[in-house]
Amino acid sequence: MPELNTMMYLSLLLLGGLFCGRLVKHIKLPNVTGYLLAGLLMGPCVLKILPEATVNSFNLISQMALAFIAFTIGLSFKRSYFKRVGTAPVIIAIFEALAAVFFVQLILVLAGFDPAFSIVLGAIAAATAPAATIMVIKQYHAKGPLTDTLLSVVAIDDAVALVAFGFAVTIAKTMTSAGDTNLLLSLLEPFGEVFLSLLIGLVLGVLITVPLKHFKKQGNRLVILIAFVFLSSSLASQFGVSELLACMMAGAAFCNISPESDRLADLADQITPPLFLMFFVVSGASLDISILPSIGLIGIIYVTVRVIGKITGAYLGAKIMKTPSQVAKYLGPTLIPQAGVAIGLTIVAQSVVPEYADTIRAVVLCGTLIYELVGPVITKWSLTKAGEIKSES
Repeated sequence: MPELNTMMYLSLLLLGGLFCGRLVKHIKLPNVTGYLLAGLLMGPCVLKILPEATVNSFNLISQMALAFIAFTIGLSFKRSYFKRVGTAPVIIAIFEALAAVFFVQLILVLAGFDPAFSIVLGAIAAATAPAATIMVIKQYHAKGPLTDTLLSVVAIDDAVALVAFGFAVTIAKTMTSAGDTNLLLSLLEPFGEVFLSLLIGLVLGVLITVPLKHFKKQGNRLVILIAFVFLSSSLASQFGVSELLACMMAGAAFCNISPESDRLADLADQITPPLFLMFFVVSGASLDISILPSIGLIGIIYVTVRVIGKITGAYLGAKIMKTPSQVAKYLGPTLIPQAGVAIGLTIVAQSVVPEYADTIRAVVLCGTLIYELVGPVITKWSLTKAGEIKSES
């Protein structure tokens, strides 16, 4: 098939995603599953309508979409929200992330794999992707204690995952020839990354209020919103820290100091649907089903044990914090999706245990393929069983 121009590919992303989203709705699946399937079908692995080079060139779409997803999560973190949910999400996020890490690491070591490799791969298991989960919540207007807790946990999970991975990398380095680094500085580095991400978001969340005082028209405010969301993401990227955390913090800071946050959230909802649709179609096109046979025992352990760890950790954390029964029972399965952050961590992992670089990347990419396709369906099922999806829309 001859290559088309960029505008034609963008049109195909939108129309293909819209069609498949409507198609899967007839069999009671979330729209995001349809978007992912549309990308998978049109991508280089199946119909090859979207060439691999074109899919790779759409990274900007993913960056913009994730920035808005993170910012809108942050907009829900008002003081009144945390008074309602308390510290439970923080404790649960720590338990579910670390349980996934320890379970995967333990089983890999017991199966006889290199401890340094097991520690690094297991640490990647902590990361949870919020995008698909948030889309399911938005589509079905889910409301209730499970939804409230889930929104916080997927946000906090990113910070916990970065810190856990930082510690794991430091430990792995001491077990290999790369162990000549300063141990204390290496242990403090992930905390520094989280702090700088939050600082960037805090500063920009405060600064966005300045132009909003002088521009009252809806169009102008939309320009300000887009500019500051993109600025949060790009500054974090420039400093090499988490873009998701920076954008979340920007939204959280803004919503707690300005009465305009609800209006800006409504503005964001008006422009983000096509962006989110394209993001998931591109994500689907990036999934490579041909690598599935290559994951072997390591991949099976990672994919299955990570899920067991997430469910167990979330259940224990919820029980300790005495959350409502539906939170303890159904939160874990909603934390299955894994994507961008985990794939990013594989790049760091390659420098720590270079001899296992190909294995780690293949396992995480296979996990991403499986988790992203089944995750939204399981999230919808969990929210429905918890009584927080009343009717489909």
